[in-house]
Amino acid sequence: MIGPRFLNARTLNTSGIFCALCFVLCALLLVSPGFGQPAPPPAQNVPQSNPIAPTPVAVPPKQTPTLAQQEQQEQQLSIAPPQAFRVEMPHSRNPFSAYMPSTAPPLDLHNSPRLENLIRDGKLYISLQDAIALAIENNLDLAYFRYNFPVAQTDILRTKAGSPANGVNTAIAQSTQGGFGASSGGGGGSSGAGYSAGTGGIVTSTLGAGTAVSSFDPYLTFKGYDDHTVVQEANQFLAGTPVLRTNTIQGLANFSESFPMGTNISAQYLSYRTTSNSPYNGINPELYSNFGVEITQPLLAGFGLSTNERFIRIAKRNLQITDLAFKAQVIATVTQIENIYWDLVNAYQDEQIKARSLGFANQTLADDEKQLQLHAIPAMQVMTDQAAVATAEGNLTVARASLRLNELLMKNAFTKVDDPMIGEMPVIPLDLKGAPDPNANKPIDGLIAEAEKNRPEVAIYQMQAEVQKQALKDINSELLPTLNMYGLYVGAGTAGPKNPYCNLSPEQCSTNLPEGFPGMFQNTFNYSSPEYQVGLTLQINLRNRQAKADQFRAVLQYRQSQITSEEQQKGIRFDVRNSLFALEQAQARVEAAQKARDLAERTFDITKQEQQLGAKSSVDTLNAENALAVAESALDTAQTAYEKAKVDIDRAIGDTLARMHVSIDDAKSGVVTHAP
Repeated sequence: MIGPRFLNARTLNTSGIFCALCFVLCALLLVSPGFGQPAPPPAQNVPQSNPIAPTPVAVPPKQTPTLAQQEQQEQQLSIAPPQAFRVEMPHSRNPFSAYMPSTAPPLDLHNSPRLENLIRDGKLYISLQDAIALAIENNLDLAYFRYNFPVAQTDILRTKAGSPANGVNTAIAQSTQGGFGASSGGGGGSSGAGYSAGTGGIVTSTLGAGTAVSSFDPYLTFKGYDDHTVVQEANQFLAGTPVLRTNTIQGLANFSESFPMGTNISAQYLSYRTTSNSPYNGINPELYSNFGVEITQPLLAGFGLSTNERFIRIAKRNLQITDLAFKAQVIATVTQIENIYWDLVNAYQDEQIKARSLGFANQTLADDEKQLQLHAIPAMQVMTDQAAVATAEGNLTVARASLRLNELLMKNAFTKVDDPMIGEMPVIPLDLKGAPDPNANKPIDGLIAEAEKNRPEVAIYQMQAEVQKQALKDINSELLPTLNMYGLYVGAGTAGPKNPYCNLSPEQCSTNLPEGFPGMFQNTFNYSSPEYQVGLTLQINLRNRQAKADQFRAVLQYRQSQITSEEQQKGIRFDVRNSLFALEQAQARVEAAQKARDLAERTFDITKQEQQLGAKSSVDTLNAENALAVAESALDTAQTAYEKAKVDIDRAIGDTLARMHVSIDDAKSGVVTHAP
């Protein structure tokens, strides 16, 4: 029992403390500025020397962005776009530029600044969209293919001059920069080896065959010379002198141009001046010139725009095919990047799983070593733990090597040149799981129709079939005989002064010709000495075997192209079905692996609890954790296969660029103006 003395002392102490606290509180209130004072008037009427900080405005709660979204928001503020790819056809108003070599801008072999903006604390953080954007700006397959556009434009320029098209190599490069080989097709199929039976293994196509097309570029030819000739005459009565000396100065100019109708126009001007010591010449020196124009028009073979502009049509179609093939190349490259990215995610997560397994094995070994010191467990159990640690270390080493390889493949796919700083930098994937793919729930007929509409290969084959069909009409002109109608006009003029050494009769030595060059030119063009000629030329090949063989071969090749087109359509339908089946199977594997992983996790938790209760040993728990790690790795592998199956079905129906929000214009320029 507590006595009154103790109660009074406690009461006094408590009261004293309470009074002291009240005194301190009152003192703080008294010294605080504005205590007990009226509220100040509005701030706009009373100036304040020390403004009071405004009260923070309540912000409504927002959804916390993911790590990938935070990284992308930071990158958008600091990205400096690289220089866009642009190669223009050479053009100049300088008339001499046509005879001077042209060059293209030098290569830009620097990685885009976007890559540096993804580096944080010595690591490269990338999302799937970042990887695609980097590939569009830096992938060498795309950089190589972009030059096909100016190459195709050079073909158009070449064919406008009447020359055949050289063609454009539109083969699709797949995985040449990712390290998995190459293919020439844009789809998922493969082609067997081919053997050429032509001369030297070269087979010439009949595409573009037909009558010869003359140059549409005008040609101007000049020729001039000064000739001095001395001839000893055996009979001086022929020249009037034993030694005949002649000096001749001659000039010749020729202009020629052909037109798409097959018409050819040529004009020629000839002029010369001749002096000699012969007394038999009435004029000395003799001046002469003539001017002629000839127009030739084919009437059968080589007549019309269809046959003479066939190379231009082919070159323009090639440019359109190049545009579609570039789209196929972008789809192939983006598909490659997606597959490499999900392989990287698989390796990244597998490395973490193996690291956790090693950590658990080390912790189990440390606990069992303490139990062994207390003689609570046998030494064999510690040895089992040591074997588990060694196995986990080996698995982690393999996982890390696989991760380094996938990091290398990813860096190789979205860089132009090797960077030593980036070469050893770890790559951290930010998107560990892709969004659901709506194509999984679409009917197969709708997917096939979408593939036939969207895949660039379909349009490419259609254009090639149109070119082959038109070639059948163009080559028919070669079967016809050559029938040309031509018209010719020539005007001539002669001049020269009287020869003072003429020893002929006065009538023969007299002349009424003009004496100088002006009179000669005037007589050439004043219709004083005209010549007209109109005629036809006919040339017939009595057997015509070459033209007939070429024409029939063109028909056979057209039939082959029809078979190829049908084969391509069948391949697309098979490709879509195969991709859809693979997607369904991959999704089923993910569900099964998820159930197995959840069951392994529950087993591990129960085994760990039983170990704590003494019903299970650490070996049992270690085995349960190992089973959980195996299940997690299986789930990770199944999830990666599922993501790659979604990538493949997007490729199969031609939906890759739309699903990944890739702009084809950005791909052509090599600069991503907005995030994919």
